[in-house]
Amino acid sequence: MQEMEINKKGSNSDESLTCSQEDNENVIRTGTTWTSVAHIITAVIGAGVLSLAWSIAQLGWIAGPALMILFAIVTCISSFMLSDCYRSPDPVTGRRNHTYMSAVRINLGKKQVWICGLIQYATLYGMGIAYTVTTSTSMRAIQRSNCFHREGHQAACTYGDSFYMLAFGLIQIICSQIPDFHNMSWLSTVAAIMSFSYSTIGFGLGVAKVIENGKAYGTIEGVPSSQKVWKVSQALGDIAFAYPYSMILLEVEDTIRSPPPENRTMKKASAAAIAITTFFYLCCGCFGYAAFGNATPGNLLTGFGFYEPYWLIDFANACIVVHLIGGYQVYSQPVFAFIEKCLSSKYPNQGFITKFYTIKIPCLPPYRTNLFRICFRTAYVASTTGIAMLFPYFNEVLGVLGALNFWPLTIYFPVQMYFVQKKVRRWSQTWVLMQSFSVVCLFISLFSLVGSIEGLISEKLS
Repeated sequence: MQEMEINKKGSNSDESLTCSQEDNENVIRTGTTWTSVAHIITAVIGAGVLSLAWSIAQLGWIAGPALMILFAIVTCISSFMLSDCYRSPDPVTGRRNHTYMSAVRINLGKKQVWICGLIQYATLYGMGIAYTVTTSTSMRAIQRSNCFHREGHQAACTYGDSFYMLAFGLIQIICSQIPDFHNMSWLSTVAAIMSFSYSTIGFGLGVAKVIENGKAYGTIEGVPSSQKVWKVSQALGDIAFAYPYSMILLEVEDTIRSPPPENRTMKKASAAAIAITTFFYLCCGCFGYAAFGNATPGNLLTGFGFYEPYWLIDFANACIVVHLIGGYQVYSQPVFAFIEKCLSSKYPNQGFITKFYTIKIPCLPPYRTNLFRICFRTAYVASTTGIAMLFPYFNEVLGVLGALNFWPLTIYFPVQMYFVQKKVRRWSQTWVLMQSFSVVCLFISLFSLVGSIEGLISEKLS
C-alpha cells in the first residue's frame, strides 16, 4: 500500500499541510500502452461526444471541425508536457508524482497546490454530476424509444429523470467500493468497448440519415439565433469538455510498468487515444450536423432525431450507460484516494478511518474495506446524484465543466511545470510563446464559462 506523508514546505508552520504519496516500489504496476489507451478513452469518449453535433451546428461547417481539431492538438501538447511531470526533477529517473497535485506541489510549491487541488477535485466532482445527468438521459431514451415504436412518433412519451438518476446512483455506490485504480483495468476495458460501440452507432445513424435525406444539411455560419454569441460560447465549452483528461493523466501513468520509461509509454498512449477520439468526434459531430442541420438535437442519441431502428438506438444508449458507469469511477477514484489517504495519514489512530475488515463474498476474492470508505464513498455518490437532479441540463452542465477545466488544469499548470522541468528562462522565446498560448486559452475558457452559466441559469428559470 502506498504511504502518505505530511509535507511542511517553506515555513515550519502547520498551515502548509498537504497530503502526498511516497514513492513506493512495492506497488506492482502492470499497465501498458494499450491499457492506458483504454483508461483514456474511457474518460474522454463519454458524455462529450453526444453534444458535438449540436456544437458544430452552432459553429458552422468551417469553424466547427476546425475548432475540434485545434482542441485535439492543444490536448496532445498538454498531455505530452504533463507526462514528463510524473517523475521529478528528471522525467525518467526522478521521484514519482502519483497524482496531479503531487506534481504541482513538487514543481510549483505549496501556494499553487491549494489552487490546483480546489479546481481539480471540484471538476472531478462535477464530472460525476455530468455523468449522472447523461446516464439518466440515456436510460430514459431507451424507454422513450420503445414508446415511440409502439405508439407512433407523434406520441407524447414523456418520462422524468429522477428514477433513473437514483438507479444510477445506487449502481455507483456499489462500484465505488472498488479499492483503487490498480483494481479497475477490467472496468476501463469494458467501458472503452462500449464507447466505441455507441460512437460507431451514432456515426452510422448519421450517415444513414444523410443518405436517406439525399443531401447534407448545414451552413457555413451555423444555426441562426438571437442568442448566437451565447450558443457559440456554450458550444466551445462542450468541445472543451469532450477532450481534456489532464485531471487523471498522472493517475493513469502511475499504473504503467517500466521499462520503458513511463513518460514514453504515456505519450504513445496519449497520441493514440487522441487520434482515435478525434476521428470518432469528427465522424459523429459532422454527420450528426449533416443529418439534421439547424434541427440538430443537443444530445445526438437521446434528442430523437433518430426513431428507427429502435432496437439499435436502445443498444447504443445501453452502451452509454455501461460506459459511463466505468467513466464515473475513472473520475471518482482519484478523489477517493486523495481524501482517504490524507485522512489516514492525519489520523492514524482513528479506527473508523484506518481499521480494515475482510469480507468474504461467495465466488469472489476476499474484500478488504473500512467503515470510513463505505460511508464517505456512499455520501459522495449521493451528493452528485442530488445535484444532478437539481440541474438536469445536459449541454449547459457540460459547457460549465469544460470551461472550468480547460484553462487551469489543461493549460496553465502543465505550462508552468514545463518551465520548471525544462528550466525555461523568463522572457526567452519559448517562455513568451508558451505564455501567449496560455493567455489565448484563458480568454477562450472565460468566454465559454460565461455563456454556459448564462445558459444554465436560463434553463433553470424557464
